[in-house]
Amino acid sequence: MNNRRLPPLPFKGKRALTPRASQRSPSSPQPLPVPEMVITGYSTIQGSGNHGGNLGGINNGRINLHDLNQDLVSEYLDHNPEFLDHYVHARVSLDQIDRWQLRKLRPPSRYNNRPQSMEHLSVNGENHGDNKSSLSKWKSRIQSSRGRVLQELAREVYQPNGKAIILHELAGCVCSAINADGYNLYIVDENKREVMYVPNVNSSKPMSSSGPSNGDRICLGTTVAAHVAHTQETVRLKDPHGDGRFPEGLGHGNIKVHSVLALPLQDGRGSLLGVVEFYRNFKYTSFTEEEEEVSILLLMWADMLVDYVEVHSSMLKQRKLNEFLLTVTKSVFQDIISMDTVIMKIMNFAKTLVHADRASLFMLDSRTKELFSRIFDTGKCEENVPQKEIRFPMGKGVAGHVATTGEVLNIQDAYGDIRFNRDVDLQTGYRTKSILCMPIYIRGNIIGVVQMVNKMSGPFTRADEEAFETFAIYCGLALHHAKLYEKIRRSEQKYKVALEVLSYHSQCSEEEMMSLRSSPVPHDMHAITSYAYSPWGIDNDEKPLYVLYMFKDLFGTMRFDTDALIRFTLTVRKNYRNVPYHNWVHAFSVAHSMYTVIKRAAHQFTPLESLALFVACLCHDLDHRGKTNAFMVKSASPLAAIYSTSTMEHHHFNQTVAILQHEGHNIFKHLCSEEYKKVLGDIRHCILATDLALFFGNRAKLKDIADRNDFSWDIQEHRHMLMTVSMTACDLCAMYKPWDTQLNLVYVIMEEFWQQGDEEKEQGMTPMAMMDRDKKHELPQLEVGFIVGICLPCYELLAQILPATTPMVEGIRANLSKWQEMAEEAKEESK
Repeated sequence: MNNRRLPPLPFKGKRALTPRASQRSPSSPQPLPVPEMVITGYSTIQGSGNHGGNLGGINNGRINLHDLNQDLVSEYLDHNPEFLDHYVHARVSLDQIDRWQLRKLRPPSRYNNRPQSMEHLSVNGENHGDNKSSLSKWKSRIQSSRGRVLQELAREVYQPNGKAIILHELAGCVCSAINADGYNLYIVDENKREVMYVPNVNSSKPMSSSGPSNGDRICLGTTVAAHVAHTQETVRLKDPHGDGRFPEGLGHGNIKVHSVLALPLQDGRGSLLGVVEFYRNFKYTSFTEEEEEVSILLLMWADMLVDYVEVHSSMLKQRKLNEFLLTVTKSVFQDIISMDTVIMKIMNFAKTLVHADRASLFMLDSRTKELFSRIFDTGKCEENVPQKEIRFPMGKGVAGHVATTGEVLNIQDAYGDIRFNRDVDLQTGYRTKSILCMPIYIRGNIIGVVQMVNKMSGPFTRADEEAFETFAIYCGLALHHAKLYEKIRRSEQKYKVALEVLSYHSQCSEEEMMSLRSSPVPHDMHAITSYAYSPWGIDNDEKPLYVLYMFKDLFGTMRFDTDALIRFTLTVRKNYRNVPYHNWVHAFSVAHSMYTVIKRAAHQFTPLESLALFVACLCHDLDHRGKTNAFMVKSASPLAAIYSTSTMEHHHFNQTVAILQHEGHNIFKHLCSEEYKKVLGDIRHCILATDLALFFGNRAKLKDIADRNDFSWDIQEHRHMLMTVSMTACDLCAMYKPWDTQLNLVYVIMEEFWQQGDEEKEQGMTPMAMMDRDKKHELPQLEVGFIVGICLPCYELLAQILPATTPMVEGIRANLSKWQEMAEEAKEESK
């Protein structure tokens, strides 16, 4: 012993420390049984100081051993921790420290632990004392090679039944470590509250049981495994057959068993994973406490490895589920033909997902509160065909209960559930055993119920429910989109019917076509090429005949079908609305103006560009409602929702295309594809150019080119800019006509504007001055501003490039003078 001074001990000598019964009072603390090794070598108290506080029984530095008890020793050690450190370091073995640590880390029991006085006794009372064991080597190996053990055991994770294999590996390792003759492994079934025996399928020799059997209910008074599962306490027995706590002995065991060590397997959360029983077949070979500790230490790996197995298994399941859902998404969403098709695919995929024998899908009719279905699974995919629809109340049967409550039902015994309807089984001869029924939601509302019947292997599990919950989300989306598709398809069919009706009424009749066809086209109309010519004087019935004349005069008939041209012209006339100004008469006058420009000006437009200009003028205001673009936007017109800019001009062009698509109306059918594309593109370009909001930008670009003498007919962009200005000039043709004609037309235009102003006032809007009927006295001044700001610059620029159009400039200047005179007169009158 070293010379280090130690604190005084609360005892002296090696005598027994238990006082006589006659010396103990009933209320005195119980004596402390102190092992002999604790007091060896300390025969006297060192020093007289009281290092441990006021210890009862200490007189003049000595202690009365008869008064020594647990409280005194505990108090002394609390006040002298250095003595405890020195003593443990010098006197306590590493094995004992390991045992202490193991007890410290062991989770607390729901039942009382064994008293400390029994630490060295077996369960049956046999005293084993402090015998050394070679098991220390096992403990050292476990502590020093955890990584290797984990690596070897973790490899088993990748086996199909990884969890059971891991636990068998651990149990086998413990079995070898403690020299047991065998072991039994049980897994807990949480649903049934049973422990199920799990045979080792990889073992080369049979263990204690030949195969699986029914589980043992987790309770007291039955088997050893059930007892351990219930108490979650270790049981160590010398003779299990003689213990009244286990009348049924081992659930699966050899009748020769004479010693048993049963331990619970727990995870880190304290949840029970299973039970493992180790046994020996020979007498006088009972398990020791140290063997129990080694078993517990080894089985502590179960928590980590089982978690690893479950994480790995979960990842594999999730990956398979993701691949499955991707296949579902591709198959369902790429082939949404009808609701029946989607339902059949959902049923087939659902059976595959949970390995069910049959599947049913019922849709919810929220209006009648009924479930209905037209497709029934007969067990063969090819027979999943639409049949006669069946309907039943929403609250009837298993499916009705799920549709009403939104509850997921996993029924393991269908005939034992009062909600199950047996009528179908009686009619078909089919036997329903297990059912998994789940609601399908979309936007928080139940739209249907899917029902799986008879899992191929055993009942439906919680894993099946979780996988199907995810699948049900995709089912809801697929069914929702299928419904939308059906609505869209029905709307499309309705649209086609409506379009067919409208087309019939908006197309020219065969009688009109034959009448115009029989009318002779004049061969010579010299007056029609004059800029001063008034097309408003031509009778409406004769205007189509004049259109045919101008068309043939400009483009001939070699590449154009006369019947198609007649139908096209008559149908265009029919699709102009009866509004004051932007009607068929206006369209005819604009087309005539363009005819005059093309006919008389020395231009270099291509034949296709000229064709586009003339047809665009004829169609540039198709289906005009007599309202401006600004009004269409302010009044939230559906057209404004479709076309955000140049609202009416886009609509005019689309109407043109629609007429061309009518049977027998395509006047461009003999053009090649490139020519057809070119003409349609130019027509669109020209019609959009009639939006006066675009005029100022178009004019500025062309004006800059013309002022620099850079205009070239060989540059397509230059020709396109000239086409836009030409369209504006022809659209405003009423402004350069002779004064009487022009004055009458201005009042026709203003009537349309004033009608719009009246509607704006009714809607609480303030109309522009030009649209306000109450400001008609300001008309001369408004016309002066319009001519100076738009008309005159347009015609002057056109004449700058096409000098032959100078009569347009002369006509607009003459009318400007008239309006200025009227404005001056109105000004004088207002003074």
